[in-house]
Amino acid sequence: MNARPSVLFVCVHNAGRSQMAAAWLSHLAGDRIEVRSAGSAPADTVNPAVVAAMREVGIDISANTPALLTYDAVATTDICITMGCGDACPVFPGKRYLDWQLPDPAGQDVASVRTIRDEIKALVEALIADLTDGPQPR
Repeated sequence: MNARPSVLFVCVHNAGRSQMAAAWLSHLAGDRIEVRSAGSAPADTVNPAVVAAMREVGIDISANTPALLTYDAVATTDICITMGCGDACPVFPGKRYLDWQLPDPAGQDVASVRTIRDEIKALVEALIADLTDGPQPR
């Protein structure tokens, strides 16, 4: 792994779970970890309930755009974290893969998305502790 590890979050539409995970990791880890997200079949926009739920915790992802998952994105990352993308995520030897089983926020209201958001935050905090000397105080 590089001195500054890279993490790629992948879900199908890159409009909910992977967007929240990337936003939490960027927010909590700062520049200590390179953060990207992508989807195997990206949506046109980020889920509005996800944008609203993240805004509630002071993180603005309203300008984010879902991105297409590419082989290069996986090949150039240290850790690939999937969230319901199934077999669409390419596998490369020597990469670390994690699969976070999380409900899909698609079609859910903000109240339901809050629970997913908070679960993702806890997973991201554990990931930061695993990859660094722990979370930085904010």
